[in-house]
Amino acid sequence: MRSRPVRLKEGDVWREAMRGVTPLPGRAAPPPAAPAAAPPRRARDPAAPGTQRTPPPPLDSFAGVDRANAERLKRGLYPIAASLDLHGMTQAEAHRRLALFVEEARAAGHRCVLVVTGRGLAPDGPGILKRSVPRWLEEGGMRRHILAIAQAQPRHGGAGALYLLLRRQR
Repeated sequence: MRSRPVRLKEGDVWREAMRGVTPLPGRAAPPPAAPAAAPPRRARDPAAPGTQRTPPPPLDSFAGVDRANAERLKRGLYPIAASLDLHGMTQAEAHRRLALFVEEARAAGHRCVLVVTGRGLAPDGPGILKRSVPRWLEEGGMRRHILAIAQAQPRHGGAGALYLLLRRQR
């Protein structure tokens, strides 16, 4: 069983429950509670002044997409409206091109696009673009255009490519 960090509220509840308990001889008492730090403030969404939105769920969970659409995406059943091949680009160039591609594809009304990163066989695992692209897609500027991502089917590049399901224009 993996341990996870104790949430602030859980720690407070535990200390309250154990307040009157004396430790066994030879056992140390748990350290006192650390002062509660203020939670980090989120920046307001410029698109909706005066409202504070919760951050969107991580892309790999298919949250916000029903099961049928998630399965269609994973199986490669959406027609691919556009594709971007990042082979041979530097990280900086690939990042710029990816941001522009996602923005233009959504503006053009595309629903599903393909991003080819390549597998990249580095000694320490997958290539830098394969590792970086999912992280870049989580950034606010691109994240707001994307509903879900999935690894492409072998006919579209397999482990070296990603399907992006884009939000519809309103």
